[in-house]
Amino acid sequence: MTTTTRPTLVIVSGLSGSGKSVALKTFEDLDYYCVDNLPLELLPAFVGSLVREDGLPERMAVGIDVRSRKDDLGRLAEWRAAAGSLGVDARLLFFEAEDHILLRRYADTRRRHPLSRLGLSLPEAIARERQIIAPLRREADAVIDTSHLNVHQLRRQVITGFALEHSPGLSLLFESFAYKRGVPEEADFVFDARVLPNPHWEPELRPLTGRDQRVRDYLDAQPEVDAYARQVAEFLDTWLPRLRNDTRAYVTVAFGCTGGKHRSVYLAERLAAHAREQGWNEVATYHREQD
Repeated sequence: MTTTTRPTLVIVSGLSGSGKSVALKTFEDLDYYCVDNLPLELLPAFVGSLVREDGLPERMAVGIDVRSRKDDLGRLAEWRAAAGSLGVDARLLFFEAEDHILLRRYADTRRRHPLSRLGLSLPEAIARERQIIAPLRREADAVIDTSHLNVHQLRRQVITGFALEHSPGLSLLFESFAYKRGVPEEADFVFDARVLPNPHWEPELRPLTGRDQRVRDYLDAQPEVDAYARQVAEFLDTWLPRLRNDTRAYVTVAFGCTGGKHRSVYLAERLAAHAREQGWNEVATYHREQD
């Protein structure tokens, strides 16, 4: 299942308060080599330094925003081409939101806008930033409006709409969810974990999640959990490869339990690890009630 491709460099940019930090952290969770607030003029040098050291990572992401010099932002195409000459497939992902949403987010977090140092009011700073980074928006491969997305929805969109969507071959997303909040509409396969022993009823495990070692140890020790996971793995090993010739970019395998905290998270992580062991190159996890 291994495919030879050029290393990928995702340039994460956009308006302050639009979700760039969440996106960059999501890429980091997907094992991208990440650097934030990289001056744009250093982009080719950054890629070149990695070539000289240990060879390019397969996946990289850099955060570039209004803190770069204004004159440099118009030269993105030039520096993007320079990075490409070093063997990198560079893509620009641009985040934005409506003005009233950005104003509300700043009011909620009480953060200072990067351009406030110029003596501008917050509305003026937002308007000025839109003008300064307009060249980046024009060059973007994808523009994501986060006005009506919460953090969890934004993470999922970055994973499915860009990270996996632009990966070569078929990618896999293992998702956990709580049945009380509904089954994910985008799921291709859904497995019900409510039939398994529930760590929620163990007081010392209740505040933990399926990512924690103590919960994993508890579930690993349950014979029915092991049988369930092995049977699901056998099913997926049989049928997922047959979807590789389909037109879809990724497949979502969802596990649900009552609260989306213990059993479903455990199974999503366990089956994702199994998929990687089976040679699937692009595998991600998303825990709807936790991420």
